[in-house]
Amino acid sequence: MRIRGGRLPVGRNAADTSGCGGSGTPDGSAAGGGTSAEGTPGGSSGTSAEGTPGGGSTPGGRDSTGAGRLASPWPRAAALLLAGALPALAFPAPGLWWFAYVALVPWLLLIRTARTPRRAALDGWIGGIGFVIAVHHWLMPSLHVFIVLLAALLGLLWAPWGLLVSRLLGGSPSARRAVAAVVVVPSGWLLIELVRSGEGLGGPWGLLGASQWEVSPALRVASVGGVWLVSLLVLAVNTGVALLIAVPRARTAVGVALLVCALSVTAMWAWAPRPESAGTVRIAVVQPGVVEGPGSVARRLDRGEELTRPLAGRGVDLVVWGESSIGAGAWENPETARRLAELSRLVGADLLVNVDARQTDGSGRSGIFKSAVLVGPDGPTGDRYDKMRLVPFGEYVPARSLLGWATSVGKAAGEDRLRGDRQVVMTLPDGARGLRIGPLVCFETAFPDMSRRLVREGAQVLVAQSATSTFQESWAPAQHASLGALRAAENGRPMVHATLTGISAAYGPRGERVGRPLGTDASAAEVFDLPLARGETLYGRFGDWPVYGAFAALAALCAVEGLRALRRPAPRPPGPPARTAHGSPGRPGR
Repeated sequence: MRIRGGRLPVGRNAADTSGCGGSGTPDGSAAGGGTSAEGTPGGSSGTSAEGTPGGGSTPGGRDSTGAGRLASPWPRAAALLLAGALPALAFPAPGLWWFAYVALVPWLLLIRTARTPRRAALDGWIGGIGFVIAVHHWLMPSLHVFIVLLAALLGLLWAPWGLLVSRLLGGSPSARRAVAAVVVVPSGWLLIELVRSGEGLGGPWGLLGASQWEVSPALRVASVGGVWLVSLLVLAVNTGVALLIAVPRARTAVGVALLVCALSVTAMWAWAPRPESAGTVRIAVVQPGVVEGPGSVARRLDRGEELTRPLAGRGVDLVVWGESSIGAGAWENPETARRLAELSRLVGADLLVNVDARQTDGSGRSGIFKSAVLVGPDGPTGDRYDKMRLVPFGEYVPARSLLGWATSVGKAAGEDRLRGDRQVVMTLPDGARGLRIGPLVCFETAFPDMSRRLVREGAQVLVAQSATSTFQESWAPAQHASLGALRAAENGRPMVHATLTGISAAYGPRGERVGRPLGTDASAAEVFDLPLARGETLYGRFGDWPVYGAFAALAALCAVEGLRALRRPAPRPPGPPARTAHGSPGRPGR
């Protein structure tokens, strides 16, 4: 029979006349790439394990391969930016903690429709940009255009995660692949949180697990595996919900996986070690409020002194002032030490103040340090902690020779602060029962390892000194204060968060709020009766074990994929040209 219209297409089903695999897409991919029999996004356009071309989708239809307006680049990019930004609503100040368990579902569903690996990676990157900008939007007054550059760079961390999501959720995944997704997709996210937790990348601000700071079951989970385990739990629920919506055939298996998550939380609630009561300690926090304009350093010191004097006779064991409560000029004046010593004698307790001034440390280095200094009735006791982890651009400019011009655009540090070289546990005098405190300064409270190290070195109370005055009208003060609940729960030790301008707060050893927080509109002193505790949490004992588990899950996936690739038969060599009416050995073409 003579066939008109040219040659049969090589490697394509002649019965497929829908155009699947032939038409172009906005990102330059073939429309019918779909998911192969192994579930690989953008794999072979042949028949999948579910028996449909391209991974279970109807050829040319509008289902899991993306369709409609979201198949076009710009609407899709806008949807991804919005989807990536949604989790920010789970953090303070909105504080919609419950929303964290579904906030990532739109982003996961969008990545799932990616037609090629390149599109999936791009979806992860764009969503990551939206996440970084939303969670750090309060930095805009300081960073200006740098916030976009920062988001674009950090957003790249989510590109491999996009590939992972597409690989496990794309097409029509089997029940086994869906269950694997509930484990591996959260593991991929956790490694992103770990990488961006480096000080040079801005630190661990906006870890998804931190949104659960006031949820008692989540705080119990934090005592077992830190904020990392809480993040894994939140991501597992999001992944499960996305699969329940998009993959009906896997609902039973996914439902069982989510039930296992719920039972695990219940087991941790029932059997994880709880801190044992060890009495109470009375700590006062002094928050002078916003003090600006000429002479602000001296006026802030005066206001701190004014608020501290009424604490006399109230039986406090320690008085804590906020970050930079004493400026350079005041600290260099010998009169300041005399005034602080007089306050200590009057109140009957040591003062933990914070100095932002040019000093010399124990090793002989001279420069600007941000230091927590303990002052007793006879003046400074000699206990001093120099901040170790500095805020990029705020306290130093990375590669200043290249980026020093940032000081003329935003509020970057004009001179780099120097870092301390070790953490310090301070011991109060016998009048305070020899209480041992572990100081942290500013965003060091975001680093789980720092508070854990202090507790392992004997700290009975964690004490954070912060300012946040630059971000007074934003979500930053509430987010910063909330971190204290997680650090307390992780380590089974109470924590005090003292600021210059609010929010100041205190938490018990289970992460529960103690007393009344001081808001950003307060200029006052508050006394907190903190319950002390002894014993060790599982997180305190074993550390960041969920991170190692995430590495193991991803390594297992890579091993399975590698074995599958080795077992896959090699592609056959191309066959001879098709014999048609226009050309054959017996009938040369005309």
